[in-house]
Amino acid sequence: MTDASADKIIVERPSPKKGSHSRQAVKDLREGLGLRKRGTFGRHDQFGMDALKRHANLQYDSRITLLIIVTLGGYLAHFALPIEIVAVWLTVAFGSIGFLLRVSRQFLDSGAEQKDAELWERRFMLLQIVIGMTWALLFYLHPIVGPNGVFSVLAFAGAMVLMGSFVIISPNLKYGAILASFPIVGVTVARLAMTGNISALGMALVLVGACFFFQRLGDLTRSSYIDFLGSKAERDQLIMELEASRAISDEARRRAEESNLAKSRFLATMSHELRTPLNAILGFSEVMSKEVMGPLNNDYYKEYVGDIHSSGSHLLKLINEILDLSRVEAGRYELNEQATSLSECVSASQQMVKLKASEKEVALIVQVHPDLPFLWADERAVRQIVLNLLSNAIKFTPRGGTIWLKCGWTAGGGQYVSVKDTGPGIAEEEIPIVLSSFGQGSIAIKSAEQGTGLGLPIVQALMHMHDGHFELKSKLREGTEAIATFPRGRIMEVMPAVPRDGDKQDVDDSSFRMQRRRTHAPPLADTDTPRMAGQFSNRQSAR
Repeated sequence: MTDASADKIIVERPSPKKGSHSRQAVKDLREGLGLRKRGTFGRHDQFGMDALKRHANLQYDSRITLLIIVTLGGYLAHFALPIEIVAVWLTVAFGSIGFLLRVSRQFLDSGAEQKDAELWERRFMLLQIVIGMTWALLFYLHPIVGPNGVFSVLAFAGAMVLMGSFVIISPNLKYGAILASFPIVGVTVARLAMTGNISALGMALVLVGACFFFQRLGDLTRSSYIDFLGSKAERDQLIMELEASRAISDEARRRAEESNLAKSRFLATMSHELRTPLNAILGFSEVMSKEVMGPLNNDYYKEYVGDIHSSGSHLLKLINEILDLSRVEAGRYELNEQATSLSECVSASQQMVKLKASEKEVALIVQVHPDLPFLWADERAVRQIVLNLLSNAIKFTPRGGTIWLKCGWTAGGGQYVSVKDTGPGIAEEEIPIVLSSFGQGSIAIKSAEQGTGLGLPIVQALMHMHDGHFELKSKLREGTEAIATFPRGRIMEVMPAVPRDGDKQDVDDSSFRMQRRRTHAPPLADTDTPRMAGQFSNRQSAR
């Protein structure tokens, strides 16, 4: 009862609207990314902390580069400034960089939460301003050289290099590039304007434009990184939903497989309980129809007894087919493999259906390749395969039609059985349906005799157990051909007995024994396709 309830919960569980969770996740993530109200200062989203962590890591990883740039700036400055001023500036610059690295390390080790992102972002912005003012101090202390343009070129080049460095080192901090560059650009532009040189004024304008350009470049870099984080989060969200859906699907499939296996086991164990009362019905009805215990004085009773016997026979046949397929599906169908003659099974099966074919005025043409070696197979299963194919062909072949039953070699050295009829045929798209359990084509439903639709699935299952192959070919209004192919590995060859030690006599031709090995029949190709070459013994039943 618990399993049934669980199955019902899984089956009847309301499925979410298609894409609703995904769309909501995308919407929430994009709102948190700052894609809306991006220009609002201090507004943070769920990825603000990730961006700050990346910024802090980049600052800490770039510590060697920062120290080299400061040292290089001090070295160039000592050519124009007293060494004492350069030393003081280097102390201030190294101190500001050291403080920046300390704050970055403290932030990374603090495990700050999302709610603290705005506070930490303001601290990093303040540090960017301090760094910028430190470099601006160096530009301010540098003496102005007359209109020869020496200061102009140095200041312009230094400012451009520093702004580019800020964009590379601080791309993930909102307004980080412009906050660090603005003090430098302000001081440099003012000093360039004081030179009174036209080219210096042009450089000042270029610096102003470059400042906003680098800020825009930093914004694009930060936006790309945040979009990457958003896409990654969306992907993770979809993967989680997919995993949850797959878990539910796997659980439902597992329970369905268990239910199907339980059904198959139940039917496989019900053979005795179902067949015993049917055999009693068939036996007593046959005794009554033959009037063994005395005459039946009522003609209606005789007719009823005949109907009971025919209905019971039909029901027993259907039950046998269902039980056979159930045993195969449940893995309880055991093959009793032995040396089996495929030609004898074909001949015996043909004799069993010959009367039914004659009653329906269907010509049955049998073509069997002579001297076929034995198969290592279950003789009862092989007979059932041939009988099912023949019964199916007779069922669908109209009066006056023809059925060809062929047995011979395949091109790959195996053996095959082919049953071809002149029936109405099967549409190509209906062949998978016909090969499925209880499947019937549209023509079968309209015109054929009643059946369960288990004949061909049973053949397919038995051939699979014999490592063989079953193929169904059909065309509408032309007929159907069913081919069951046994592999070469199941062919047995007749070999002479090995003489005992000291036995000088020749091996008698009548002393042979069967050994299971691959036959030396000359194959035409590597595939197990029916090979029509060779002599066949033809037999045709009378209509």
